[in-house]
Order: sequence, then C-alpha cells, then structure tokens
Amino acid sequence: MLRRQAARESGARTYARALPVVPVRARGLTVEGADGRRYLDCLSGAGTLALGHNHPVVLEAIRRVLDSGAPLNCLDLATPVKDAFTTELFRTLPRGLAENARVQFCGPAGTDAVEAALELVRAATGRTGILAFTGAYHGQTMGAPEAFGGAHDVRVARLPYPQDYRCPFGVGGPRGAELAARWTESVLDDPNSGVPRPAGVILEPVQGEGGVLPAPDAWLRRMRALTEARSIPLIVDEAQTGVGRTGRYWAVEHSGTVPDVMVLSKAIGGSLPLAVVVYRDELDVWPPGAHTGTFRGNQLAMAAGTATLAYVRENGLVGRAAELGERMLGRLRELARAHACVGDVRGRGLMIGVELVEPEGEPAGGEAEPGGREAVVGGPRPTAPALAAAVQRECLRRGLIVELGGRDAGVVRLLPPLTITDEQASAVLDRLADAVAAVAGGVRSGA
Repeated sequence: MLRRQAARESGARTYARALPVVPVRARGLTVEGADGRRYLDCLSGAGTLALGHNHPVVLEAIRRVLDSGAPLNCLDLATPVKDAFTTELFRTLPRGLAENARVQFCGPAGTDAVEAALELVRAATGRTGILAFTGAYHGQTMGAPEAFGGAHDVRVARLPYPQDYRCPFGVGGPRGAELAARWTESVLDDPNSGVPRPAGVILEPVQGEGGVLPAPDAWLRRMRALTEARSIPLIVDEAQTGVGRTGRYWAVEHSGTVPDVMVLSKAIGGSLPLAVVVYRDELDVWPPGAHTGTFRGNQLAMAAGTATLAYVRENGLVGRAAELGERMLGRLRELARAHACVGDVRGRGLMIGVELVEPEGEPAGGEAEPGGREAVVGGPRPTAPALAAAVQRECLRRGLIVELGGRDAGVVRLLPPLTITDEQASAVLDRLADAVAAVAGGVRSGA
C-alpha cells in the first residue's frame, strides 16, 4: 500500500512522507497499523480529534443519524441535527458574543471558513485590505474566486507576532509584546505607513503551524482595544485552538477578549469535516449567496460535533487539558535542561511544542547559559530541522506519532486528545524523551 501510494499520489502529500504508517484500527490515543504495530497518536488528525479516535459518544451520534433515515446533506436548509449543533455551539461561545451572534456554515475545511470571514468583513466595512501576522497559518486556498470573476483586490500586510524565544525585537517578554503592539498601532495610524485602513485583522491566539506560539494575553487585549477603537473587525482563527485544546473552551478566553469574528473548524466536527464562522450580528450585511458551499450541510459532522462539544463541556475536559498540559510542560522543561539540542519548550494546555536547535550553534549575540540553554538576551541558536525530523523518526520507532511545525519545521508538536490519561501522558513523554536522548547521543558521537 505504501508503494502504491508513492506511485499514485501527488508530490504534495505531507504526513505520509514522514509517517509511513497504514492505519487500520484506532481507539482513543491508540492507532494500529496494517503491520500490527501500535502507536500513541499525538497528531490527532492535526487537532481534529478532541476525544481521540472513535469515541463511543461520537460513534453513537453518527449511528443515530444513519438509522433515522435523515438526509445526509441538506445544503443550508434547517434540520433538527443542525439546530442541535447550533444550540450547543452557542452554549459554549465566549460571553459577550453568543448573545448577539450569527453563524455561517461554510465548506468543510477551516480554510474556507477563513475565506468566508474575509468576505464578511469586506462586505461590512467596504474596505479590502487585511492585516495578518508573521508565522500565521490560515489555510491554503487561492485562485478559485479569480477563476470565475468573483475575486477582490485583497492586499495583506503582515505584522510582527510576539514571542519570547525568537522575539522579532530581540527582547521577549512583556517588553517584546508591547513593541509588537506599538508596531501595529503605528501601521494603523501612520498615514505614511503604506497600509490603508484594513477590512479586518486576523490572528491566531496560539500559532500552531507557526511553532506553537501562545500570544500573550496582554497583547491580545491590546489588539482588541486597537481594532475596536478604529472600527476594524477583529477575526480570531480558533480552528486548531478551540474546543478546550488550550485549557479554556476557546483560547481567546484566557485573555478575556471577545472578538468580532471567530473561525471554527477541526474539532467542532467531532473528527468529521465541518467549518463555521461566528460573528457579531451587526456585521451581517452580506447578501444571499455571498458565500456558499455544497457540503455546508454535512449532517453526520454536525451530529458528531454536537456530541463532542457537549462531552467536552460536561466532563471537565477543559480544566483537565489545562492541568495536564502544565504537568507535561514541566517535565519537558526538565528534558530541555538535560539536552542542549532542545532550545525551547512552550505551549498552552494540550497544545505543546518542543523546538530543536543546533547544540553547537552560536547564539545571536550574548553567551549561552550552562547546559546549553541560552538567555533571551543572548538570542536563540539556529533551528535544527534535521534534528527535529530525526526526533520524529525516533518517536515513530518507539510507537509515538508526532507532528513537526514552526520555523523550518524545527518544532516537534504534541496534540494529544483531551481524553488522554495520566498513564498515557507518561508513556508519551517517556517515548519522546528516549527519542530526544537518542538523537542527542548521535549528535555527540558525530553520527
């Protein structure tokens, strides 16, 4: 099967290259391959599996729809399944948004929901430009509207995203976040910045593909204040951070921020394709047909999503993600102190990143701390994508599936399901630690 896949599928395939696994069965955190090997899956369908593989409540919800004889695709018609999903979704939304929100069902991928959000704010403001942030990932669609004459002249200006380890201003911490906020303010207010007032500002509260970079809460509040004062809609992309992943039901809740628009996908479909945009009702000025999608009426995904949203809410999985995530981060920081090739450990809840760096590389100014960890003032060492890929391979050999992301794909990412047990978390960390030790040993020996 792997040989046939390599011969038949496109050169654009990604996960299949690094993870030569043929899954045949899965339950919870565990995946079994066609060769009989079992793996602990910390990829979780790129974050779609909040409850892990084939959770009983999800399977039962799907079976009920199948057994009911209900139509499986209803475009945007009203159905009991959709009504139940919308009710549960609104029950979870941040306070201040649910009371006056509208929802638009989109095509089944998060990238289509991003497109819908951009269409929405352009229609509401009459402006076309968008402000986004370096390191962001909002999907990969392009060109389709242009092909049928519906494209808009959209210009995107990118602004610095605050982070500690590779701070764009070289300072990190609250000072770095403050400088990033001032940069945004200057771009918005300076008539000579070359950036017209945008239709919206879009950001991720934790950059996932960007390398698991949590935005500082104070910076998020500043972004909310800056955009609100200038009547610019704030779009928050919660495709990967939503449904309890970061230790709050929605990641913006850490900062108390209430955005104008939220983009939701991945886990809200309970492992099946589903994407929506939720937004303040005063933005609802676009005409019928402004954004459509053949599969926006996916009844099985709505049923699975309702079951997932409710299970997370009712079973305390949000608090569980916060508590277990902190413990996992603590142990991984011990791993960083033991190995010079681990430059940084970061994350929020069960969204965790481990950045690999060149252990002998020169920091970007300043002296390295003992044990190989460098102070922020000294600058981080160069990323080590080859070492990260080696760690991923060693993890797979030990029965652990992890993803890579970040700058040059130098960050090992953990996205376990929210249902992971303490014992499973220990097993994940043991296997990852063994993989890092094996790679670090190889580096020391010159292999």
